[in-house]
Amino acid sequence: MKKALFFLLISVSAFAQIDRVEPPFWYAGMNLSSVQIMFYGKNIAQYNVAVSNNVVIENIRKTENPNYVFVTIDTKDVTAQDLVFSFKNGKKSFTKNYSIRARRENSKFRKSYDSSDMIYLIMSDRFANGNPNNDTTKETFEKSDRNKPGGRHGGDIEGIIKNLDYIKELGATAVWPTPICEDNDKEYSYHGYGQSDVYKIDPRYGTNEDYVRLSAELHKRGMKNIMDYVTNHWGIEHWMINDLPTYDWLHQFPGYARTNDRKTTQSDPNASKIDAKICVDGWFVKSMPDLNQSNPLVMNYLTQNAIWWIEYADLDGFRVDTYPYADKESIAKWTKNITDEYPNFNIVGEAWMYTQAAISYWQKDSPISRIQSYNSNLPSVMDFTLQDAITKVFNEDKETWTDGMVKVYDNFSNDFLYANTNNLLIFAENHDTNRFNEIYKNDFKKYQMAMTLLATVRGIPQLYYGSEIGMAGDKNKGDADIRKDFPGGWNGDSNNAFTKSGRTIEQQKYFDFTSKLFNWRKTAAVIHSGKMTHYIPENNVYVYFRYTEAESVMVVINNSNNNQTFKTKRFNESIQNYQTGKDILSGKTVDLKNDITIEEKSVLVLELK
Repeated sequence: MKKALFFLLISVSAFAQIDRVEPPFWYAGMNLSSVQIMFYGKNIAQYNVAVSNNVVIENIRKTENPNYVFVTIDTKDVTAQDLVFSFKNGKKSFTKNYSIRARRENSKFRKSYDSSDMIYLIMSDRFANGNPNNDTTKETFEKSDRNKPGGRHGGDIEGIIKNLDYIKELGATAVWPTPICEDNDKEYSYHGYGQSDVYKIDPRYGTNEDYVRLSAELHKRGMKNIMDYVTNHWGIEHWMINDLPTYDWLHQFPGYARTNDRKTTQSDPNASKIDAKICVDGWFVKSMPDLNQSNPLVMNYLTQNAIWWIEYADLDGFRVDTYPYADKESIAKWTKNITDEYPNFNIVGEAWMYTQAAISYWQKDSPISRIQSYNSNLPSVMDFTLQDAITKVFNEDKETWTDGMVKVYDNFSNDFLYANTNNLLIFAENHDTNRFNEIYKNDFKKYQMAMTLLATVRGIPQLYYGSEIGMAGDKNKGDADIRKDFPGGWNGDSNNAFTKSGRTIEQQKYFDFTSKLFNWRKTAAVIHSGKMTHYIPENNVYVYFRYTEAESVMVVINNSNNNQTFKTKRFNESIQNYQTGKDILSGKTVDLKNDITIEEKSVLVLELK
């Protein structure tokens, strides 16, 4: 494959025009005051550049592609105002206006999501179709067709907004929609991870203004908006791909080579250089060109794009896709630039690894990565080892040395490997895994145990849309099966699970339990920030306490298929002077001085009195 595969040179023309400016505007008073503005237009590099209002141009970078010029200006002491960029080449000249806008009040110190939140993960195309008029657009290739499991179905931002009260009633305090920037792939574009314009909301989801409105509607309800951000790759239909600013904007070999997916090569002291390189420089698939974050132009572009979205859309946090696949030094700088700009801003990275040590490596201030003098600066990571245990443990009725609730106990026994366990994202499933209710064949008791676990242990619980009404899906049948349309999200759906009157008896049972549990958690500060003491499971019964100096909660999960009775004396160090416990689910009071009996495959969540 020739080097020129992803590079197109345009012949010289008599007159230049600007087709794109990115970022489209910037903000005054930002910590990132040196702003790299990309001007794109035919043969624009032939022109000299100046800017009005005595603003200082720090750098002008022209590349091997004459259609780009990168102009870096110093905005440190620049107030909100309109600037004029002048382009001149001999007798030819033109201008371009550029705005520096005022920031929202106290924007720098915006509150982000934390362990007091419950995050509701939405497959944006599959949740609800609030505006059927945007299902198919002239500017995008793939058209809406609900008969295609892997096609576009029409879910959009308006559908999310119209159902925010449903999400709030469920007990969620934050929403994480899968990527909603434009993905113009010719097929399978519904997932959104092959973006074609990262400054534009996909028109099938709505407009940029609609996305701003989503944040505003969430904030009215005391809820938060988390953007799913992709730093590792774009889609093959991204507007730059056929006219790259530089050959090394992408990783090329030349052209395409697939990643080996061995993320451990980034921390493995024995890994070969070629294996480590193929992991981060290789592409997932041919339709997802891999970005070269070690190129300073790319790094600045991604950093500014992320900060622009936070400021413009008033965001409350990021979830970053495929975090370890990016150049590790560059992605650490990207993350630090964002948290320097917004000190309270939380970012959770997808580090899909299979041991706590491997996952911990990617969390900020990790005791593991410190060995190699590396710091990712990433505040939060996803607890994939707990998720893996959850997918197996509730079918393990009999306790062995490795099976049963000891599997969960062992997961938490390794918490010493993490820098901050309260800032781990915990979950039973997401848009890439088999669905919980598929694995457990819609066994409601097992669902109760799993949700209780997620609602009461350390970390930030995330619920995948539809779990709360018993939705199932088999990943072995393809990703579309774990990303089904939410019933009631489309006009004409025979089942509307968004309303109590529209739910089936079974759906209502799931919803009522989930809502009761997570609405209790909203105000349970002891769960948000309390310490944890747990006890080795006996007879497949797992007991743990969450506590502060002022309050304590005792959680009992009986994973055996028999009723179990146990003495409370073993837990005296945690029970201390408490006399009774009130079960937040049933309302019943339990005497802590006597033996406790718990039904098979059931839970107790006792607020101690």
